[in-house]
Amino acid sequence: MSDALAGSDWSDREIDRIVADYFDMRSLELAGRPFVKAQRNAALQELIGRSRGSIEFKHQNISAVLYRLGMPWIAGYKPMANFQRALIDGVERHIARNPALFENPISTPTALGLQEPQPLFFEAPPVAAFEAVPPALEPIVRKFDPALRDARNRQLGKSGEERIFFAEQSGLRVAGRDDLARKVRWVSVEDGDGAGYDIRSFDPAGRERLIEVKTTTGHKQTPFLLSENERSFSEERPDAFRLVRLFDFARAPRAFELTPPLDRSVLLKAATWRAQF
Repeated sequence: MSDALAGSDWSDREIDRIVADYFDMRSLELAGRPFVKAQRNAALQELIGRSRGSIEFKHQNISAVLYRLGMPWIAGYKPMANFQRALIDGVERHIARNPALFENPISTPTALGLQEPQPLFFEAPPVAAFEAVPPALEPIVRKFDPALRDARNRQLGKSGEERIFFAEQSGLRVAGRDDLARKVRWVSVEDGDGAGYDIRSFDPAGRERLIEVKTTTGHKQTPFLLSENERSFSEERPDAFRLVRLFDFARAPRAFELTPPLDRSVLLKAATWRAQF
């Protein structure tokens, strides 16, 4: 189909249609249910009169907004930054009507009753680029803050800690250190929060690994919140403190590890203020 509307701005109605269709495909993908992108594109062409290429480009623009919101995007629609105000508003309208899309895209493994999970793949941390949020996206990122979302989701946090707890035990057993595997402790559950880390583990040589786990359903570079207690503890015990970042937790959990000093790897910004009389 030729694009009779080529060069014209997309109307709110067109944007609402393509955003809704994108999120529907995304839900199918997260649930592992098949769909054919070409067929969905063709149906949109008939519905709104835009060309295949124009629709595909908009899909990539939507992915770029989701990237900044720390949300999974559709595989094959690589984020393409072109932040038009109308498209950002369309994504915001859709998420505001369906807040669960942002808060919890799919049940976490522990919520599904998973016991000891599959092996976890660790990869290199992202290269610190310290990119600023594009000005056009600042309002929607403030409204839907991925770091705050993940920090509030206690089930997600516990599921991530559980995954690392099992992974630490498993790694020690593989290394022939069953004795150390039995000593791994889930400190945040057994003793409560406040220690400055979640899990006390060991490397195969017996050295302590004091692990703080940060989990997200978003991508590798999704921001996260770090408490002052956690930050200060990382400075007190740089020899043992390890921050494990679990990401893409809704689909194929992967992880990387950060070692102190943390400000070498991430840009730390004050997120809260303590008011006192």
